[in-house]
Amino acid sequence: MSAMSKAMYKPLSLATSVVGGIAAGAVFQQVWKRIGHNDKAPDPQDLSRSTKEVLIAAALQGAIFAVVKAAVDRAGARSYRALAHENPT
Repeated sequence: MSAMSKAMYKPLSLATSVVGGIAAGAVFQQVWKRIGHNDKAPDPQDLSRSTKEVLIAAALQGAIFAVVKAAVDRAGARSYRALAHENPT
C-alpha cells in the first residue's frame, strides 16, 4: 500500500469505525429491549440488578460490538478496494 493510499484510507477507516460504534450501540439497545426485563441495560455498579443479568448484558454487548465492527471494517475495506483498486492492508 503506497503512502498516498494509506493517507486516503486512514480517514475512511476512522469514520467507519465511529459509525460502526454508534450502530453497535443502537443494535445492542434494541436487542436488550426485547430480551431484558428493563428498557435500559444494567449498569455494572447498580447493585439492585443481579450479577447474572449484568454479565449477560456485558457479554451480549461485546458480541454485538465485535460482529458490527467486523462487518463495518469489512465493508470499508471492500469499498476502498473498489475505489482505489488495491487492498487497504
